[in-house]
Amino acid sequence: MTTVQADPDPFTDVLDEAIREGAEALFLAQRADGVFDYSEDNLTSTLGTVGALSALHYADPDGSADLIAAGAGWLRRTQNADGGWAMVPGLSSEAGPTAVSSAVLHLVDPVGSSASVAAGQRWMTDFGGLDAIPHPEVVSWCRQYYGFVGWLAPEEMRRFPLEVALLPGLYRRLFDLRVPMAFALGLAQARHKPLTRFQQVLARLGEPNALKAIRQVYEHEGSTGAWCENAWVTGLVCTGLARADLAPDMVEAAVKWFRRTMDPDGWWQTGPLDAAWTMYAARGLAEAGYADDPRLAASAELFVRLQQHRPFLAFGCPPGYWGWAGTEGWPSTLETSEILSVLCRLPGEGQAGAVERGVDWLTRLQDTRGSWGLCVRNTKVANSGPCPMTTVQAVDALLDAGVPADDRRVRRALRWLAKAQLPDGAFESVWYRHHTMATAAVLETFSKAGLADDGTARRARAWLESARLSDGSWGDGHGAPATVEETGWAISGLLAAGVDPADVRPGVDWLLERRTPGRGWPAESVHEYVRYVSRYSNPAFTQGMALRALGRYRDAVR
Repeated sequence: MTTVQADPDPFTDVLDEAIREGAEALFLAQRADGVFDYSEDNLTSTLGTVGALSALHYADPDGSADLIAAGAGWLRRTQNADGGWAMVPGLSSEAGPTAVSSAVLHLVDPVGSSASVAAGQRWMTDFGGLDAIPHPEVVSWCRQYYGFVGWLAPEEMRRFPLEVALLPGLYRRLFDLRVPMAFALGLAQARHKPLTRFQQVLARLGEPNALKAIRQVYEHEGSTGAWCENAWVTGLVCTGLARADLAPDMVEAAVKWFRRTMDPDGWWQTGPLDAAWTMYAARGLAEAGYADDPRLAASAELFVRLQQHRPFLAFGCPPGYWGWAGTEGWPSTLETSEILSVLCRLPGEGQAGAVERGVDWLTRLQDTRGSWGLCVRNTKVANSGPCPMTTVQAVDALLDAGVPADDRRVRRALRWLAKAQLPDGAFESVWYRHHTMATAAVLETFSKAGLADDGTARRARAWLESARLSDGSWGDGHGAPATVEETGWAISGLLAAGVDPADVRPGVDWLLERRTPGRGWPAESVHEYVRYVSRYSNPAFTQGMALRALGRYRDAVR
């Protein structure tokens, strides 16, 4: 009897080639230490430059006159033709960067930059002014800068109450990772903002604890002169301390750090993302069939090295976490969760202890309501508080680490997610553009927990399917053009939920058409630096998400 074998599907060869080329393009970005380095795509920063300029103006105006002139010149050169600025030059103008850029230019160079300042303020007027910015935290920072240059009276600037420094649990929930910036600006306000006699007494009582919290972060990072290795954050802290005439050692170190880190062209970075780039790249490679590739061993070793073994005192965080940057980085549920999921997919036992400690950290950081925020338990701060996307990434990590789906931690989180679902079935995300990626992530995790037919998962799936564009791709679900990142996550989520691979084949074809052979996929600004206000791209995420989707599709059709 003769067995007739079916002809091989030529599409399989196309898919295999795309995965192979995409993986090799990713590996080209890997350094010897395991970091997938995309710093060249995330270098320049308007906010970092603004932060540095304001700090140098108040801390060392004469000694740093050359840096100030260079930074002001760079801001003028990178202003968009419409008068605004973006977080990253070359992108569309954004209100937050425009407000603070025009203010800081008026602060450091009112004559030479007058035309740029006027154009920036015209853009802000057309936008609707500060009150039209859809994020209260950004409005607060912008009002600080407007106050610096006299565009707002001191009494109109939001007060940062130093008395909360007397209650660590309260100030962490109120400010979370903004603690050092808020306290530094509060210290300056105690000198420059009109306060009642009672407020003055409270400020004096809180001042020692506020300085202590700022110094805790500073010393945790090795007293380098920076906070969070970030020029924007360091600029806010240094500006506040310099205006308050406090902590001269930290101010002096910050000035030296700004001098060391300025690019010759006159700009400063917001900060490195070594862990964030690497976790996205490694996960995509692992899900595309490269988990056993020896090149990923260096990244696994990197993650083990980057795990933090000291508590982060200012935020009340226990040890066992990962941050987005280096070995002394700030704690982050997002990075901790994603890195745990990666380590669980890579072979070997060398990371077992790191996984165990990471699971313990996530367990201790879970909110009493069942959710997770960025780094402070039970915070409600808009840009760091309880987030469906962050929560589902934490649950995903627990499941990947072997925590059973009926575990209390998982059940509490899934109940919270069901309550957080929007009426149309979608989910919000603090750190990714709404709503496709968050909805796909929730669908995937519910499916992993054996709940693909649960009502929450069914509504999420229905929303994803309704948000698909006519060519099979996905954007944000609200009219934005399609992106590789959102299309990749939607395909991955739907496949995890058990859809027929044929249903997502048009999306797979779309991904393949967007690929540049030998170079991978184009990155779009779908990551929220500040939600609704400033976005950025992460090419490692783009490549990793495309590979994850193609790898899952290949597994589903074989």
